[in-house]
Amino acid sequence: MHPFVEVAKQALEEHIKRGKVLQPPAELSLEMQQKAGVFVSLKKDGELRGCIGTFIPCADNIFQEIVRNAIAAAKDDPRFSPVSEDELKGINISVDVLSMPEKVSDISELDPAKYGVIVAKDFRKGLLLPDLEGVNTVEEQLKITKMKAGIAPSEKNVEIFRFTVARYK
Repeated sequence: MHPFVEVAKQALEEHIKRGKVLQPPAELSLEMQQKAGVFVSLKKDGELRGCIGTFIPCADNIFQEIVRNAIAAAKDDPRFSPVSEDELKGINISVDVLSMPEKVSDISELDPAKYGVIVAKDFRKGLLLPDLEGVNTVEEQLKITKMKAGIAPSEKNVEIFRFTVARYK
């Protein structure tokens, strides 16, 4: 198990079983000291059970970013009830570390298998991770992302950004 996934797993157990937030060790590896946006996805029986993240870093390091987002994925994803202690054994975790988003001038620069997307218009923003099952075209990817942001498919002047992820399972 990759260290990022191990931290997410420990964070879930510490919070759900003991109501505490996992604290970083005295010495963090160089990999954990970096700053990056991170998404933590939880699956149970192959189905999404929670997914929360940040597309730009909000914490001092990746360790803290993973801990925050693992707890939020288990407790605060509005699509699901909170993860219970009984469910922990059956939860599969993936951690996506995001590159900094870059603005796209044309949709030909997108590829749903390679790039995640962020759409933005006024105060509304939506994000979709790359390489998701059932999302095979740029058009599907943008439609879903706009829907998540509350942006109508016909709205104009929508900013589009792309990013890559390193996915750990």
